[in-house]
Amino acid sequence: MDWYLKVLKQYFDFSGRARRKEYWMFALISMIISIVLTLLDMGVGLYSELYGAGLLSSIYSLAIVIPSIAVSVRRLHDTDHSGWWLLLMFIPLLGALILLVVMCFNSKDDNEYGPNPKADPNLGESDDLAV
Repeated sequence: MDWYLKVLKQYFDFSGRARRKEYWMFALISMIISIVLTLLDMGVGLYSELYGAGLLSSIYSLAIVIPSIAVSVRRLHDTDHSGWWLLLMFIPLLGALILLVVMCFNSKDDNEYGPNPKADPNLGESDDLAV
């Protein structure tokens, strides 16, 4: 959960780098929260079949749009790619596939976006942050 909160604390921070673990833990926890909120919407009667979404899950989705983009840009920086690569999402199917592969790359050495986050003694391989 600490990785998720770390991303939320960096709500508008598009600079720097994000490790694979930070990115994927945020994605996993966000997906779990979205599923729980959708089930809650269905149970309470706030789910709309017409729109395929519920009130609570929609509000949550809107709330995490900016931090999701920010952590994606920082993840791209960690793989030594520009944040503009995120625009590949607009290429149907192929763009998302390319980004999925790039997001799985290992951290690169120090680059123009900052030092390697794995080399940071506060976030070393032992990772004090846990789920």
